[in-house]
Amino acid sequence: MADATGEAKEPPLRVAFDRRIKLEFHGARITSDGGLLAYRELDDAFGLTAMGALALGEGRRGRNIRHHLPGLLRQAVYSRLAGYEDVNDAERLARDPVMRAIVGREGMDRPAASTSQMGRFETEWLASEANLAALTAMSGAWIDRVHVRRPPDGIILDMDSSESPTHGQQEGSAWNGHFGCTCYHPLFVFNQFGDLERCVLRPGNAHSAEGWRSVLEPVIARYRERGLPLWFRGDAAFAKPELYELLEAEGIGYAIRMPANGVLQERIGHLLTRPVGRPPNKPQVFFASFSYQAQSWSRPPSEVIRARWNSSLIRRSKETRRGGCLASPVASAILGSLHHVYRSEISTRIDAHGHRNAPAYGKCV
Repeated sequence: MADATGEAKEPPLRVAFDRRIKLEFHGARITSDGGLLAYRELDDAFGLTAMGALALGEGRRGRNIRHHLPGLLRQAVYSRLAGYEDVNDAERLARDPVMRAIVGREGMDRPAASTSQMGRFETEWLASEANLAALTAMSGAWIDRVHVRRPPDGIILDMDSSESPTHGQQEGSAWNGHFGCTCYHPLFVFNQFGDLERCVLRPGNAHSAEGWRSVLEPVIARYRERGLPLWFRGDAAFAKPELYELLEAEGIGYAIRMPANGVLQERIGHLLTRPVGRPPNKPQVFFASFSYQAQSWSRPPSEVIRARWNSSLIRRSKETRRGGCLASPVASAILGSLHHVYRSEISTRIDAHGHRNAPAYGKCV
């Protein structure tokens, strides 16, 4: 029978990266972040934070260094992974047995870094130009390390922006009408596995596509020599001729949502007319394709349209006689049939951004 206080009677579990660590239950020594040890085990297998520490420059010149660079980097990364958004919790985490084990072998015998120590590390040390450049490229280097172990068949690059709300007078924060808050407006490139390829922090009032070239081109350059097929997808903010031209020059297929306009609406008017008869339970889907060239484009691409009539939307719609039609415009360079373009994983996210009565156009090259 188990001990009344909950003490474990079975032999403890151990992790490979530090055999001194034992996983067992003692009521008097409990941590709520024990799951971080599994991530630390994976980190050790790939050598991610160790590789990241080598890319950063040492910002201290004294000899009395209490916390080494790899440990500080791990504490910064793993505290965010556990849901602690800033360094305010570092004072408590410094005494947490899991955090002390994660930072490295020296952390087992003394506390991890305190709030003030982590604050200096993140706001002074990591903020140098050299370290910011290293941090920007670090996620891509980590992805390459993982791909050596598990090579992918191809890469889908997904570019999008998001908001990071601010509170106070942080430099670069500004009101963003789309998100309805004062924020930063960072730009991200992810792959289909959800891994962050590269990002950049921008002022809150930056356009969604501002600075796309500085983020996307280094990612393309990393994959250029590896012979992997690449695809790109983005929302209507990235419907730019210069982006199309770059992707086509690199031989990258793409699916980019396009903003609706009067010309496109007129071309697909027959798709926006409600089907005759009682609406079926399953959505009705119609496809179309035609050539379309905006005035600023160098040549006319083929546009792909998918109109999706949903019976529940038809019943609820009171705004327009065409209510219930989700027409998705995607500019696409994915070779294949219209059904293939829309059923492919590449256009999945584009379709998810569809709006009622907003057409979706695609460019096929």
